Amino acid sequence: MNLTKKLGAEFFGTFWLVFGGTGSAVLAAGIPSVGIGYLGVSLAFGLTVLTMVYAVGSISGGHFNPAVSFGLWAGGRFSGKDLLPYIIVQVIGAIVASGVLYLIASGNADFTLDNGFASNGYGEHSPNGYSMTSALIIEVVLTFIFIFIIMGATDKLAPIGFAGLAIGLTLTLIHLISIPVTNTSVNPARSTGPALFVGGWALSQLWLFWVAPIVGGILGGFTYKAFFNKKD
Repeated sequence: MNLTKKLGAEFFGTFWLVFGGTGSAVLAAGIPSVGIGYLGVSLAFGLTVLTMVYAVGSISGGHFNPAVSFGLWAGGRFSGKDLLPYIIVQVIGAIVASGVLYLIASGNADFTLDNGFASNGYGEHSPNGYSMTSALIIEVVLTFIFIFIIMGATDKLAPIGFAGLAIGLTLTLIHLISIPVTNTSVNPARSTGPALFVGGWALSQLWLFWVAPIVGGILGGFTYKAFFNKKD
């Protein structure tokens, strides 16, 4: 598959992840009033990945996330020469998705970016007031687990056809755990899109949601490759 098609798949996959996931939080969550709540948002993020893995995963590998690209590179499943192009289009896809979501949301007279626009944060910008240390730890740990499961589910000896389901359900569980802590990143592109529109605090805290997921992703990929890679 040529690189242009791979990058196109990554763009649309990341667009759908950010639009569907953060869109559910911005438009439909209704927290704390009636709405889909944390469970619904968690399912939305999981479903976006599940559906796009089956739609375009065979083209690009279905990363949709710089931390996944780094993790698969560390795990020996992805070429380093494609790392930067993948990350660029993932971030562009996230920004475009956030822009479309902003246009839709701003059609409501009560909409304001002061509500955070589903941005990730810590301290006073954590949904439940968790510290920077808590945010750093949970983002590293959960991204580690996410990449570890991706590596296992896509192993050549794993059951065929179930990787998308395992990956989507894992992302759902990750959000159920960590929305109260950081609003859940485990994906620097997902964090970047909304933060660019909110500006201020969201941009000043964005570093953590690049560093922690990438560190966790690299550790997850390396650990699986070193200790659990299945052999013929």
